[in-house]
Amino acid sequence: MPAVKSVLVVGAGVAGTAAAILLADAGVSVDLIEQKPEVGTLGSGITLQGNALRVLRQLGVWPQIEEHGYGFTTLGLRAPDPHGTLIVEMPDARTGGPDLPATVGMPRPDLARILVNRAEEAGASIRFGLALVELRTQSEADGVTAVFSDSTSKHYDLVIGADGLHSTVRDLIGIDVKPQTTGMAIWRVFTPRPQSITRTDLYYGGPSYIAGYCPTGENSLYAYIVEEAKAANFALTGPERVAEMRALSEAYHGPWDDIRPYITDDRGVNYTFFETHIVDGAWNRGPVVIIGDAAHSCPPTLAQGAAQSLEDAAVLAELLLAGDVLDETLWREFSARRLARASEIVRASVQLGQWLVEHDQTADVPGLMGGVAQLVSVPA
Repeated sequence: MPAVKSVLVVGAGVAGTAAAILLADAGVSVDLIEQKPEVGTLGSGITLQGNALRVLRQLGVWPQIEEHGYGFTTLGLRAPDPHGTLIVEMPDARTGGPDLPATVGMPRPDLARILVNRAEEAGASIRFGLALVELRTQSEADGVTAVFSDSTSKHYDLVIGADGLHSTVRDLIGIDVKPQTTGMAIWRVFTPRPQSITRTDLYYGGPSYIAGYCPTGENSLYAYIVEEAKAANFALTGPERVAEMRALSEAYHGPWDDIRPYITDDRGVNYTFFETHIVDGAWNRGPVVIIGDAAHSCPPTLAQGAAQSLEDAAVLAELLLAGDVLDETLWREFSARRLARASEIVRASVQLGQWLVEHDQTADVPGLMGGVAQLVSVPA
């Protein structure tokens, strides 16, 4: 018998929908709420490493991911020279196992729709445009009452806060940890895929820290340039952002020369700072727990953000479904399985970025990336 019969999941992102799917599939009554009015339709692309694909297969959505995404098994490194010279093409670690690609790129909106649809099929009750405003608890055994933005309330055995970087649930349970900027920022654009691009290539150096791209479908990709964070860029108009990214891209060649014509006003360019945090300790307070970006976040230097969120959901659901009671023993096991692993991913992601900021010529980037691949190749 599961440790819980009724669960509220706050946030319909990757972590929240994954938890909802796994619990609802097992017969748990799940309410999933999202303060946004609809499934996310904005965003560029997302890179899913093998350990993320392993959980997506567990969720029963791998066929759709394979259909809508673009899988590849190698990684390229190119020079920031006038030709975009290919330095090396190397096999990428298949961290999800030999029967899955090393990496799949796909449009973020497609992933969001696939997971929300699957949660509905599993039996989760989903409401968009509804926010959590208060949590009332007496004891772990008594569960928690959630109060919503429409002035209704409902009692649950457990509340899962999967509501992102600036989590309301994290604030409501008194965890005073906030994401911090790392000094880096990323420009992103979503474009058609030139035939010259069949995998991710990374360009380290040049006037920016990193330039790269990831195919997300037969006819799409997202490209990105990472540079020093500048608050003034948030004040740029849409056309000004496009012009800035085009100007930065002029330093990169090879396949970038095929991408550049697509960086246009009608597609737009997204600009965000890299942020990071980790809740170093228990992620729960009584019958309320945070997972995914609410509990930890890392810059996308290792493309592990979605993977770690999916792993959180899978481990939490496994323990809830195997347990008889929601108690400290369960929470200690959850922490033992997730805190050190997520902390190491955050640390390594930040370290890679710091080496780039400092132009550290002694940095062991292959060693760091190899260590992370070895870590995440073992199921969480």
